[in-house]
Amino acid sequence: MRYRELGRSGLRVSEIGYGAWGIGASSWVGATEDESVRALNRAVDLGVNFIDTARGYGESERIVGRVVRERAGDDILVATKVPPKNRTWPAPDGVDPDDAFPGDHIRTSLETSLGASGLDHFDVLQFHVWNDEWIGRGNWLETVDALKQEGKIRLFGVSVNDHQPGTALALVRSGVVDSVQVIYNVFDQSPADALLPACEKHGVGVIVRVALDEGGLTGRITAGTTFPEGDWRNRYFRDDRPAQVEQRVAAIVADLGIAPDEIAENALRFVLSSPAVSTVIPGMRSVRNVERNTALSDGRTLTAGQLATLAGHRWQRDFYA
Repeated sequence: MRYRELGRSGLRVSEIGYGAWGIGASSWVGATEDESVRALNRAVDLGVNFIDTARGYGESERIVGRVVRERAGDDILVATKVPPKNRTWPAPDGVDPDDAFPGDHIRTSLETSLGASGLDHFDVLQFHVWNDEWIGRGNWLETVDALKQEGKIRLFGVSVNDHQPGTALALVRSGVVDSVQVIYNVFDQSPADALLPACEKHGVGVIVRVALDEGGLTGRITAGTTFPEGDWRNRYFRDDRPAQVEQRVAAIVADLGIAPDEIAENALRFVLSSPAVSTVIPGMRSVRNVERNTALSDGRTLTAGQLATLAGHRWQRDFYA
């Protein structure tokens, strides 16, 4: 496993981290705790030292905390998230920060997460949505600073609104944030336009989520793909989007001249090719997924020609219609 700096924080994180949304059985149907624990342990065995969870991920914080406490000698870094008090995703304009992240709500959410996980601190506390209108308003920053002083968190980050990387640019430039978590993949390359360069310039760590487009960049989504009732991917891959994904993945495979089962590897290497990226956190609900993804931390990079080819596969989609 290779490691990268998390911005200016002084922490080194495994370039393949662990996205723990899927293991909490909140919106992903089919997760089992036994398999999740096996997968987490295997990830740590293979050098993963960064796990991302959230208050809103069902049982995820409890399961992550269990594994981290059982492996106290492995120095595992854990990030969690505070949901907005107004429960509004993504964060729209015109919302007062005291409606979304008042200080007492931040502290209460953190204490709940600490209790659920059994941990005495989190390495990164992230707001689960963000809007740059909140800079210089409300008492969220004073609360974050107090929690750092109390040793309950080490770093402060935000999870940038889905497919809206521009909504955190001013925060990155302000110097008060340690990390941002953002969607970045072959289809959604918009963070590379301004957010990633700003993070690199200002020493802000970058945590990449949805690097495989929720499965779209694995080659396993086809026109006939269906998901269990209650699984959130029914919304993400709604209407004829599975067929569109299948066609676009086939085009990538053809343009790169690779086998269909190599698409996920190339998609992850695309993300890791950016020097601004600190870690990518694919969801890994099985030992097989863990072993496949962690094997990519081998120092191999895509060629300039391959990166140029993938740059031509941006896909502008409307996720909020």
